[in-house]
Amino acid sequence: MPGGGSSLFSGFRVLGLYSNHVPHALRYHKKHREFYVVTSVGQCFHTYNVNRLGIVAVSNSLSDDISCVAADRMLVFAAAGRLISAFARNKEVVMCYHGHKQEVRLLLPLGDQLISADGGGDVIVWDVQEGDVYLRLQFDPASFDVSAMMHPSTYLNKVLLGSSQGALQLWNIKTSKLLFTFPGWSAGVTVLQQSPAVDVVGVGTATGRIVIHNIRLDETLMSFTQDWGPISSLAFRTDGPPIVASGSPQGHIAFWDLERRQLLTQHRHAHRTAVAAVTFLHGEPLLITNGADNAIKVWIFDHEGGSPRLLRSRQGHSAPPSTIHHHGNDGKNILSAGQDGTLQSFSSVHERFNKNLGHGSINKKKEQKKKKGLTYEELRLPAITAFSSVAARQADWDGIVACHRGRLATTTWNYQRCTMGAHHLQPPAALRTSIATAVDITSCGNFAVIGLSCGRVDVYNLQSGQHRGCYGNTEKAHSGAVRGVATDALNQLTLTAGSDWLLKFWRFKSRKQEEQLKLHSAPASMMLHKDSGMLALALDDFTLLVVDIETRRIVRKFAGHHGNINDMTFSPDGRWLVTVAMDCTIRTWDLPSGFLVDCFLVAMAPVGVSLSPTGDFLATAHVDSLGVYLWTNKSLCGPVGLRPLPADYQPMEVTLPGVMVDDSGQEVTSEDADDEYKSAEQLGAELVTLSLLPESRWKSLLHLDTIKRRNKPVAPPAAPAAAPFFLPTLPGLTPRFTSPAATEQETKSKLLGGLMSQRSEFSSDLESALQSGSFDRPVRLLKDCGPAALSVEITCLTSEGGGASCLPLAFIHMIDSMLSSGRDFDLAQAYLALFLKLHLRTVSQDSVAMAALLRLSSRLEAGWAELRASFDQSLCLLSYAKSALL
Repeated sequence: MPGGGSSLFSGFRVLGLYSNHVPHALRYHKKHREFYVVTSVGQCFHTYNVNRLGIVAVSNSLSDDISCVAADRMLVFAAAGRLISAFARNKEVVMCYHGHKQEVRLLLPLGDQLISADGGGDVIVWDVQEGDVYLRLQFDPASFDVSAMMHPSTYLNKVLLGSSQGALQLWNIKTSKLLFTFPGWSAGVTVLQQSPAVDVVGVGTATGRIVIHNIRLDETLMSFTQDWGPISSLAFRTDGPPIVASGSPQGHIAFWDLERRQLLTQHRHAHRTAVAAVTFLHGEPLLITNGADNAIKVWIFDHEGGSPRLLRSRQGHSAPPSTIHHHGNDGKNILSAGQDGTLQSFSSVHERFNKNLGHGSINKKKEQKKKKGLTYEELRLPAITAFSSVAARQADWDGIVACHRGRLATTTWNYQRCTMGAHHLQPPAALRTSIATAVDITSCGNFAVIGLSCGRVDVYNLQSGQHRGCYGNTEKAHSGAVRGVATDALNQLTLTAGSDWLLKFWRFKSRKQEEQLKLHSAPASMMLHKDSGMLALALDDFTLLVVDIETRRIVRKFAGHHGNINDMTFSPDGRWLVTVAMDCTIRTWDLPSGFLVDCFLVAMAPVGVSLSPTGDFLATAHVDSLGVYLWTNKSLCGPVGLRPLPADYQPMEVTLPGVMVDDSGQEVTSEDADDEYKSAEQLGAELVTLSLLPESRWKSLLHLDTIKRRNKPVAPPAAPAAAPFFLPTLPGLTPRFTSPAATEQETKSKLLGGLMSQRSEFSSDLESALQSGSFDRPVRLLKDCGPAALSVEITCLTSEGGGASCLPLAFIHMIDSMLSSGRDFDLAQAYLALFLKLHLRTVSQDSVAMAALLRLSSRLEAGWAELRASFDQSLCLLSYAKSALL
């Protein structure tokens, strides 16, 4: 029976994905005054701000994995296969460039052009805006295989191409001419980088040689050689010290002094895998690196001697995680053990709460490491195969115990200090051929129960790390390997399952066997829900058993998986059992009814699953995927109808969730783009929309006279008369001064000159709008006026105020148009009230205007009746909600 997707879980986000082997791209946003780094993660890319390494944008997914990225001031370019896509706002594709016949390997933005090179020898220059091919250069990969590109600074329309054969060519992309060919240094070119000095470039070769070359004089200034293989990346420091940094495939970074022409310092194991790219921030002592180990790191140079220290980083597993569990009772932290040997904690709230507990080490003391003479790889413990964690006593001693692949001793870890603990737990008897296979910590956090491949089960004290005993009379609890151990909530029972097809019940304190249960197949793993006392066992025949530890009977048996069951988890109330298997399905079983209630298919087989103690998120880990995927529980958000699924149910494939953008981070957009959201003027013709003007612009129109009388000064300000330098006098015996004569301009009436000299812009537009029928412009002019200017405009509408006779009728039609459109409802009411207050007597003498006014009155009554009905309905519903007993 064909089915749909999951009815219980929906994809939310993925944790722990930051970078891959593709070199990052760096861009500077002038508006934000901030640097941003762009990294590729499969079919999409992430954008992080450098000052916090917070994710600010996630691009839309492409059809294939991204092979290279580049960025300029406006766009981010990503190549996937033979297609090149240009992204705006770091998210959406705005242009696609078709024309390559093989996979694109290199991208170089250059002004309004984009230069790309593929594996077949084609170099294409694109017009970024139009998407057209500006120039196409074809090279023979046997003689000149393009492996690096660079634009020399101040070289207009020039591009320098490096080849895997070692030769370099300088081309003019405008004239399509080869300007010069550099013979090279008998080694393939891997990196080309512009130095702070004009005409000088850095060349990295496949033999580990770094050449500082002057391309104008064709002269080699200096060269260095690193012993770690090819040069994967080069970067020149631009904040003062003449230093060049080089990356290597082993994860080391070397720093070379250009003045002394020697190695300044080296930083080993900066990344677990090859360094994909190193980039210095312009004018700052900061270095950004990324690698295939799923890490982005920012280094700062503030130590004497030029050595860097790690300032901030974002890193996940460099190999797929194998086991995941929620830590604590809040459900916010997920412990993940990866095949790279690290134990990490991912927060479902924010990335800043992530923790890296590090890599297990055989001996923590550096002095003992040096005495033994062990290498870096020999000191590292293998990957964790199983672990258990309890938060009860983690503030006092270690609360995590982990089993490692192929090792007898188990290690303890401290979650709060984010380090490996001091104890290596192993039995006192020498069992060289045995390995630890299962582990569980008691609810109190004091004891750890560990099962071995030889059938032995031991108890250890976590505070002291001392061995406290073992189960079984012959020091063996099972005749075969122990597949699972568990303890109940009150430390009364210990349950063990072995490859001898037996499930045994032991008394925890006396370590005596009480009962055993024969299974029909060997168990592969088991999980105990301590609150309900339900024990789930996954068997090798792909079936599931649920055992009640109180009655010690099998209460449920489930069959339906078609592959090995990798992991399982209970819901917090013990009602559901979620299982994942190699058949790529995630199934949810309902224990009370005994039916399968949810099943969906994923693209990659899940190897780990954990449901949070609060029940809000389901976490899964998958084969060949470095992230931890979160799924939301739909039953917490609303009613979910769960029905028993038939035996022939065929689940549909559900896409794995992606990365979610951090809301606290500032989204990076194009510098010329306007990010302000503009709301629509009218959402619907049947709605009434108010204006966005403040109430002081329209609410006081009817009270302007009162406001003017209240604000009128008691006496006008008297300015003193300006006396001339020479006072004029009248002729005569008695000296008398003359009074200044009034000018002709001052004798004119100011009132008549202001009102009668010319008509206002609003009056002219209102008269023309009466003929055209569009009143948008007069309404805009009134909205720009203040209360006093608005009163003057409406006063001048009649002939007594200097207006034309048709203006009152035009104003009534304008109000009618505003009410019919539904926009600016409050302004229309205020304007009409002021108009009637000033001109009602004049309008009553005009029959045409009165007829228009009566039609407007009927429209007002109809509109207000609809509003009052909506208000009454809302008030009635609100009063019912307040008084009803729900």
